[in-house]
Amino acid sequence: MTQHWLKLAQRRLLPIVQGGMGIGISAHRLAGTVAANQGMGTIASIDLRHHHPDLMAQTRGSRDKAQIEAANRVALDREIQAARRLSDGRGMIAVNVMKAVGSHAQLVRQACESGADAIVMGAGLPLDLPDLAAGHPNVALIPILSESRGVGLVLRRWMKKGRLPDAIVIEHPAHAGGHLGAATIEDLGEARFSFARVLAECRELFHALGLAWDSIPLILAGGISTHEDVKHWLNEGAAAVQLGTAFAVTQEGDAHPAFKQVLATATSESLKEFTSVAGLPARAVMTPWLSRYLSSESRLQRRAKPRDCLEGFDCLQACGLRDGIAKIGQFCIDLKLAQAVRGDVERGLFFRGKGKLPFGEAIRPVAELMHYLMTGEKPAALAAPAAATA
Repeated sequence: MTQHWLKLAQRRLLPIVQGGMGIGISAHRLAGTVAANQGMGTIASIDLRHHHPDLMAQTRGSRDKAQIEAANRVALDREIQAARRLSDGRGMIAVNVMKAVGSHAQLVRQACESGADAIVMGAGLPLDLPDLAAGHPNVALIPILSESRGVGLVLRRWMKKGRLPDAIVIEHPAHAGGHLGAATIEDLGEARFSFARVLAECRELFHALGLAWDSIPLILAGGISTHEDVKHWLNEGAAAVQLGTAFAVTQEGDAHPAFKQVLATATSESLKEFTSVAGLPARAVMTPWLSRYLSSESRLQRRAKPRDCLEGFDCLQACGLRDGIAKIGQFCIDLKLAQAVRGDVERGLFFRGKGKLPFGEAIRPVAELMHYLMTGEKPAALAAPAAATA
């Protein structure tokens, strides 16, 4: 494949981006290693205190929202510094901040002050991201969107603020995991999310707005798992591709080995789309907890009523369980994701992309994954045996 580079914020990177995955699945070890291999590594900012025993000891059992949020900002600072040391000046360190999180403004400011190279924001339209990052013009701002209509809305709003996105992640909700960019589960496969259609419509949009096609790199995310996928979409006009699950199961992934095993061994039949606690469609592995929850979801929704936050810090701006919103998830997502990252297979919630993994069930290093995506060469231990000759 002809060498493609992602040109972002005056840097030249391999066109491979590691998606942000919380809670704590993509922390400093994974993000720093991806960056060290000349890609863009991403730290997921939500509730990172779970990787820091001293901060957990300080906040265990606390109902003090300010104390918990302060501990999480300390954890984010630590993770960014550790990732930067690990990357040794190579690649880029991004921080993913979900718009749906109540403390998203404070997390953006902390990430900028701690030296993140980029802020990536999804789970809601990041219309105010330029304002939140004001004063840090060298920090790249990257919204996550799923269709050209959202791209147009963000571009027009940001242009009025005198700022353009440094790149845009285009996430296909039919293939990605986590919080998906569609209004309902039924909308996941709609044609407006097709990468080919979004690229074509964005080309027209950029022209209409007087923007050069290559002025804002588009990064495709969801359903990309092979070298051939990477090559195809780069040749079709994408500037880079983003993968999540494939990086989550690498040796350097920050989650417990049992977490990686759950994701690596999941089959398409064991994945389930459902409505998350924040009201967005989600895709997860059907574990014992998820099976029990879905079997009782209708009953829980009928009984929904406002209640105190289970974890004490109101992580989401809108929570189905806390706010008594019957039509969306009736569980504590922070608790379930924290159990997952610790490898609690019985009780955790394990988000996962829909597609096959590049190395199947094998847990391999980040360097091997990135080398395969760029060249098509798999590790010798995983290469298919040569056909017998006469």
